[in-house]
Amino acid sequence: MKIVVCVKQVIDTGAALTLKEGRVDTEGLPRVLNPYDEFAVEEAVRIREQAPDETTVTLISLGPDNFKDTLRKGLAMGADQAVHLLDPAFDGLDGLGVATALSKAIGTLGYDLILCGRQAVDDDMAQVGPAIAVLLDIPYATVVTKLKINTDQQKAELTRQIEGGSEIIEAPLPLLLTCQKGLNEPRLPSLKGIMAAKKKEITQLDAAAIGFDANAMGAAANRIRETALTLPAARKQGVMLEGAPEEACSQLVQALRDDAKVI
Repeated sequence: MKIVVCVKQVIDTGAALTLKEGRVDTEGLPRVLNPYDEFAVEEAVRIREQAPDETTVTLISLGPDNFKDTLRKGLAMGADQAVHLLDPAFDGLDGLGVATALSKAIGTLGYDLILCGRQAVDDDMAQVGPAIAVLLDIPYATVVTKLKINTDQQKAELTRQIEGGSEIIEAPLPLLLTCQKGLNEPRLPSLKGIMAAKKKEITQLDAAAIGFDANAMGAAANRIRETALTLPAARKQGVMLEGAPEEACSQLVQALRDDAKVI
């Protein structure tokens, strides 16, 4: 079985963000493997551990040169190899453009199962995974919390979140899944894994290698354009109402009417 895992490097969610000319100032900010993608990597490695002689795990990422650090972490977790899409033609792509490039690269690699994180925690768009499946014309399921591959490796039984509960689905391979928290507990790379990752291959591919036409599919063809970002308004300090319940209630009503103007 060929498993492909899509991963992305994101700014650490614990970092303090500042804006510069309507964009996040990323200078000096720590970066990490997208947390939801960690579930995808872990699940792929667990599947391979059940059939090590029949399964390979390939990571793929699109981004600048420092994205190799994220790929190294995935390799240290146990993935076999990695592919890095790096080309100025990929700069500024929206979600559909990223999905187009990834789908073309994945098509050249071959696949039985594609795993992605539920969404990237930087933009929270949750678009790339499903878009890849549509472009490859394969079935997909989102927010998966449990996965079992049949012994014949022809079908998968999975549980996914839905509003108010969950549902169990059986789907044929090839298949794309987006992984949700609860699917597994991602492992921490061991020292042995980190050392081994340094020797594992990261193949770099440019636009020409995957048949990506920058004129027709590049940033000029974006469907979504980011104009500017702003920080949310600072929250006002809370007000404590004191006194008897009747008096506090009267103060609350007055504040809602005169200050908040909601009644």
